[in-house]
Amino acid sequence: MNDRAPSLRLLVAAAGIAFAALSSPAHAFADDDARKAILELRQQIQQMRQIGENSRMQLADQIQSLQQQVTELRNQIEQAMHQSVPRAPANGTQSDTGGATAGDPQEQSTYDGAIDLFRKGQYKEAADGLTAFLALYPNSQLSPTAQFYLGSSKYATKDYKGAIDQLQNMVKSAPDNPRAPDALLVIAGSQIEMNNRAGAKATLQRIVKDYPGTPAADTAKNRLQLLQ
Repeated sequence: MNDRAPSLRLLVAAAGIAFAALSSPAHAFADDDARKAILELRQQIQQMRQIGENSRMQLADQIQSLQQQVTELRNQIEQAMHQSVPRAPANGTQSDTGGATAGDPQEQSTYDGAIDLFRKGQYKEAADGLTAFLALYPNSQLSPTAQFYLGSSKYATKDYKGAIDQLQNMVKSAPDNPRAPDALLVIAGSQIEMNNRAGAKATLQRIVKDYPGTPAADTAKNRLQLLQ
């Protein structure tokens, strides 16, 4: 009994020391530090959330702005595609813009039929007709314009790669054709649709450099400012 008494007294003393330690100013100070750290962490989390929300809003604004730019470019490309489409004159026959005509009536008729489909918005059928025309009359004086409208038809049917390939061939073979700058504009639009902004920028710069003073060059300048 006497042997157990010192052990009990030691336990009680140890408990008292522990209680005193927990109740000491040092412990209170450590507890305050912990609360302060928690509050700071909460503030940091809140700030990060706010930053994330602001970033999402900025990204949404950027996406909306880009969509508007693409829509504007689409509208301008469609104007370029259609503003020079041959119209049927009063005598009921159709003529090509730019003064080029075919010597063979059948050749002219084949071309006019395809262009009529393009004018009506039947782009797939127009592409088929223009492809057939180019196969039948590869050396025709109407080939450059046929290539332009074939590439434009492919753009209208969202065959952007096909449009780029066709119109690049057109510009390469007939760089002085009145529709060459418009062809490059459609190429730039196709590149943007394919998310090739660097390629579109280079194409727009080429329009400004090689075809100054044209409506396509004016459009290219405006688009370049938005692509910076």
